[in-house]
Amino acid sequence: MTEKSDAKFVIQKIQPGLLGLMDGSVSTLAPIFATAGLTGQPIKAFYVGLAASLGAGISMGLAEALSDDGKVTGRGSPITRGAITAFATALGGMLHTLPFLIPDLHRALHFAYIVVICELLAIAFIRYKFMKTPLYSTILQVIVGGGIVFAVGLWLGSAGS
Repeated sequence: MTEKSDAKFVIQKIQPGLLGLMDGSVSTLAPIFATAGLTGQPIKAFYVGLAASLGAGISMGLAEALSDDGKVTGRGSPITRGAITAFATALGGMLHTLPFLIPDLHRALHFAYIVVICELLAIAFIRYKFMKTPLYSTILQVIVGGGIVFAVGLWLGSAGS
């Protein structure tokens, strides 16, 4: 691939996917972990996570598709970008939602914590590899941002129970 085609691939495919993965992974943390803390029932946290993931996927996909037609910016087909963003958003939210299918709340939470850490590290690595962000700073940014949202979810879950 040439440098120009590499840049085109990043702006048209990687960036919408990264945007979705980041949003899905981070925006669904607080509702899922708050629900787990409030109800003590993993299955309820699963359904909240499912709803948040799918709702966020639809919302982000539409936002990306409607943001521009790609002609002026060179960002490519709005339908393709929207679909990539929608899928990545839903995936990012569902990865740490799936552990809540485990009936034991403490096991579900511990497994979900591990999944969240893996998600955030994967996002940092994608930013490093494709966006040329220095690895240390991208890990710090992603972990701090995700950690804040995660802490809010835990705090709300414990405050309301």
